[in-house]
Amino acid sequence: MVRRFYDLPSLTALAAFEAVARHRSMTRAAAELNVTTGAISRQVRSLESFVGGPLLRRERRGVEISAKGAELYSVLSTGFSQFSNALRQIKSTAAATAVTVGAPTAFASLWLMKRIGDFWRAHPDITINHLVSDNAHDLRRAEIDLRIRYGSGSWPDESAAFLFRDHLIPVCGPRFLKQHPATSLAALSGVPLLNLHQVDPAWTTWEEWFRLAGHPVEQLKTRTANNYVSILNAAMDNQGVAIGWSGLIAPLLKDGSLVRFGKGKVLSPGAFYVTWNDHRKLDDAARLLKAWLIDAGATTPTGVSAKALQR
Repeated sequence: MVRRFYDLPSLTALAAFEAVARHRSMTRAAAELNVTTGAISRQVRSLESFVGGPLLRRERRGVEISAKGAELYSVLSTGFSQFSNALRQIKSTAAATAVTVGAPTAFASLWLMKRIGDFWRAHPDITINHLVSDNAHDLRRAEIDLRIRYGSGSWPDESAAFLFRDHLIPVCGPRFLKQHPATSLAALSGVPLLNLHQVDPAWTTWEEWFRLAGHPVEQLKTRTANNYVSILNAAMDNQGVAIGWSGLIAPLLKDGSLVRFGKGKVLSPGAFYVTWNDHRKLDDAARLLKAWLIDAGATTPTGVSAKALQR
């Protein structure tokens, strides 16, 4: 048997394990690598045979990483990121400067795309590519340099810089408000409410909104959709009341497409951040765009005070 110079197992097996560990799912790893789940499982078993012990624990809802697996994943994640960064730098010497930004649909449609033109005009030599998806796993693709995420600001293997935090307010179409003039919290709990299906569990639902407002309710009249822009379109069409993220919908309030339903508001549990891979060095163009995003976030009209941001 030929002994490999670095005494490494199959690189295919290492890549399969890294994808499973990153996704915590053999199914998602198989989809990413364009192979079958069975092929992924065989590669992981061969790697476990090589190291002499289990790297994963198969659970009903996915997989969990063993202590050995966590140690190996940490090394692989760092190494693969460094390989990717080196190759990108080599390729970029003969290519135009480009930055790829990943963002959820709502943020891209209502905030980013309405502002990014200013960056283009100031830096016409930098090409901005966009990957828009409400699936958090899509935003972990290797080609993405910067990601927009909502949450606590702490994610594994990622650095994060604060953009802005929102107030969450009930909004609807003007005709709906005329038809439902009572706007107390009790009245709000009895009208049709437009709920975002939790594509991202960090996003706030109406049930959580009422709890944060100090008015918990047991039953609500809700309709759901898995896309926030669709929710807002339904609200503008007077179909019900949506949760308005003040930093995203400010233009719609200004032009009258949406109006506030009462005076209720809560501070969002999380905030928007721009994030990037801990193990990949950002190039000059990406750093420039990151700084621009942070500045743009600081000037977003959310109505959230500096004191509230420190909570």
